[in-house]
Amino acid sequence: MSVKKHYSFLVNGENHTVESYPANRLLDVLREDLRLTGCKEGCGEGECGSCSVFLDDVMVNSCLVPIAQVQGRQVRTVEALSSDPLGKILQEKFLEHNGAQCGICTPGMLVAAITLLRRNSQPTLGEIQDGLAGNLCRCTGYKKIFDAVADAAQVAREQGVLEGGKA
Repeated sequence: MSVKKHYSFLVNGENHTVESYPANRLLDVLREDLRLTGCKEGCGEGECGSCSVFLDDVMVNSCLVPIAQVQGRQVRTVEALSSDPLGKILQEKFLEHNGAQCGICTPGMLVAAITLLRRNSQPTLGEIQDGLAGNLCRCTGYKKIFDAVADAAQVAREQGVLEGGKA
């Protein structure tokens, strides 16, 4: 029989302590305990990417991470993107290109796009497609999302948010 324990970790730069069963998913703790509802549950199996967050600056599917593995670590959710210059540009471009329709895939797409653009500031269409692979969208047909990421990369380079070449 499992017993609830206390887990302390950083979320979007703020210290949090929650009481939870060790196997509870990070996704559920973020949404239910911390009321950070930006990441979505699409499949609950790590197949769709809707629940993607950064764990110690590495993109993970929060539906696959037990809260016990988060003790003492840093989590950054889609809510933190409004204070990230690259995140702001991506959000603006998703809106401008209608890359966000129903909104279920958008958090994961944004997290994946940041991961991609921090590795490669001048991605080709194929590299954008590869970088966002694992994120399912049922509304846009992906073209609008790919266009938004390409446009965001260009604007971010022009504004000096990203370096000019591949890292």
